[in-house]
Amino acid sequence: MRLTLLGTGTSMGVPQIGCGCAVCHSHDPHDQRTRTSALVEVHGATLLIDTPPELRLQALRSNVRAIDAVLYTHEHADHVHGIDDLRSFTLRRGTALPLYGPPSTIEHLRTSFRYIFDASVVPMDGTSKPQLTLHPLVANVPTTIAGVAVLPIGFEHGPLAVFGYRIGALAYITDVKRVGTEALALLHGVRVLVLNALWWRSHPTHLSIDEAIATARAIGAERTLLTHLTHETGHAELQAQLPPGIEPGYDGLTVEIPG
Repeated sequence: MRLTLLGTGTSMGVPQIGCGCAVCHSHDPHDQRTRTSALVEVHGATLLIDTPPELRLQALRSNVRAIDAVLYTHEHADHVHGIDDLRSFTLRRGTALPLYGPPSTIEHLRTSFRYIFDASVVPMDGTSKPQLTLHPLVANVPTTIAGVAVLPIGFEHGPLAVFGYRIGALAYITDVKRVGTEALALLHGVRVLVLNALWWRSHPTHLSIDEAIATARAIGAERTLLTHLTHETGHAELQAQLPPGIEPGYDGLTVEIPG
């Protein structure tokens, strides 16, 4: 299995518009963080997690030529508003691309992007729209997507339902504040964990870095990659402050996961 972190930044990305801080003006490419998304390649299938606004740029940078399904974590703009970039993939496929996620997210996509999902909206000759199908998942119930066993795990993100995903030895969890007892049991035995860690101070709907460290230790993965990072922490500085086995992710990072 191969994991690629396509984007590792928070909702405003890094650099942040109009900011004069050192991280936003850093020359370290690890500090250039587009909005959060990932690619999982396993058993001949390619699964995309979320469609952020920079999806086109992320796909070009990582040479993503085809995907078999999209897994959505939740409906916030930084995780869904690149949905039209799926048009390139569906044109190349010649068939509709399935999208999966929490029921509330699936309904949000249906109503917010009517031009895609309303069959009465027909592209004019010479134009196109993404060909997509919507599939709600049930939290904590295993399913098979593109021939791959996927476990959607339910979490809270403020008032929203958000899904993390376990795929074999990999778990991908973003935009959560707490990982409870039931989720910990479902995550037992993961080898690589991707986990959101906003900044050092507290936040009402996201794990802080300290909270992410404690959560990573509770889960016990061999390697934890932090994502959804802000301009308050530069890559090199954060890497030096983290304990062994936990590291900041960065855009374009690729990890091979045995099993």
